[in-house]
Amino acid sequence: MRLSAVVRQVMKVFVTRRIPAEGLAVLAQAGDCSIQQWDSDEPIPQSELLQGVAGKDGLLCLLSDQIDKKVLDAAGQSLKVISTLSVGYDHLAIAEIKKREIRVGYTPDILTDATAELTVALLLATSRRLPESVEEVKKGGWTTWKPLWMCGYGLSGSTIGIIGLGRIGQAVAQRLKPFGIKKLLYTGRHSKPEIAVELKGEFVSLAKLAAESDFVIVTCSLTPDTQGICNRDFFCKMKKTAVFINTSRGAVVNQDDLYEALVNGHIAAAGLDVTTPEPLPTDNPLLSLKNCVILPHIGSATYATRNTMSVLAANNLLAGLKGESMPSELKL
Repeated sequence: MRLSAVVRQVMKVFVTRRIPAEGLAVLAQAGDCSIQQWDSDEPIPQSELLQGVAGKDGLLCLLSDQIDKKVLDAAGQSLKVISTLSVGYDHLAIAEIKKREIRVGYTPDILTDATAELTVALLLATSRRLPESVEEVKKGGWTTWKPLWMCGYGLSGSTIGIIGLGRIGQAVAQRLKPFGIKKLLYTGRHSKPEIAVELKGEFVSLAKLAAESDFVIVTCSLTPDTQGICNRDFFCKMKKTAVFINTSRGAVVNQDDLYEALVNGHIAAAGLDVTTPEPLPTDNPLLSLKNCVILPHIGSATYATRNTMSVLAANNLLAGLKGESMPSELKL
């Protein structure tokens, strides 16, 4: 009797960046995976990306990688799965991906707590002027105790407005409750009665949220409807003592209008963990303002969170390549 050998097909995978070792180990331990990686902490040049994806079965990418029609064309018909190491997916050409029947994995939930913690930290740092105060200590501006020097705005008894009461928005609201806030307002595509009861939140229009909130926090997804919604009209409706925080996506905010609002005193201060573009050029006028705190998109930057994200992204990719159910698949 003749025995026929079973040949296992090797799946070709391209990884667009140096990712945490735990995630890479998951891919390496899959015996039927051939991994090619752009081994750098810096973004991959487009020419290298186009070359790297050619003929690959799977792609593991980051939020900063624009996976557009040109990239998909370069990959060819072999590309079956894209796994992004992010909860956001506005960097993916979703319509084109759907047309080609490519499956997409992403990493929701995992970064919720880390991003919510960072949001609260940024809110406190901005409202209580912490970076500015540290700078004064370093340059000798601290001469004595002064009654009104470095005064900011406290959370106790305040009204919080959250744009986008999704997973991260809810986690932020939960963390702010112990600070003794008076009222929680939220806005979005629709009201969320059950969640609102638990958080004692009120669903309002964007205009009312802007007008009544002492602190405005943006945690919504970037969509055609939310792009640029925080603009001159929005900032002019806000209180002059209000603080604006964005940890969602930079494009939700018109940054020229934000600069104008900060310079002209339409709002008191702003804290951003996301900008357009990223990184923000060092000559951007927002960086010249004392009342604007800007972080380098570190919402999910804890060791545990990034490691877990990389493992999930790897498992999403492998499951998709095997035709199995992904741990976290984006429903297209």
